[in-house]
Amino acid sequence: MKVRMTAALALAAALVIAGVVRGAEKKVTMNQLPAPVQQTIKERSQGGTVRGLSIEEDNGKTVYEAELTVSGRHVDLSMDEQGRVLEFEGEIALDKLPAAAREAIQQRAAGATIGVVEEVIENGKTTYEAHVDKAGKKSEVKVDAQGNPVK
Repeated sequence: MKVRMTAALALAAALVIAGVVRGAEKKVTMNQLPAPVQQTIKERSQGGTVRGLSIEEDNGKTVYEAELTVSGRHVDLSMDEQGRVLEFEGEIALDKLPAAAREAIQQRAAGATIGVVEEVIENGKTTYEAHVDKAGKKSEVKVDAQGNPVK
């Protein structure tokens, strides 16, 4: 019994530490966000729907996240407290990618089904992620605009 209790306490402590290090995501409402963040969300979601809002600690910094649907596309935004977009992820049609990126994804996903494709903009760099399924095995193919693999 003592061993079980010790193991349970160790597991609970590990989960708490993991939550602190990684930053537990907290669901919030629009009025709980700083005004600049609210403004960015309103601008970016015009004609769309806000599906979810959250706050998360990332390396000691508060990051505000919004899940949107805009023009039928799923869009995720991560922002700082001034409403500056730190990361953008948005669904994009495969045929809308730069030719080199599209061709690289199709080659790397040969024999697989290409599902959702996303454009990711972070730190001024744009990459493309394709979710692929090959015989039930799911993976991602990530490339830059020139078709070079991205890790």
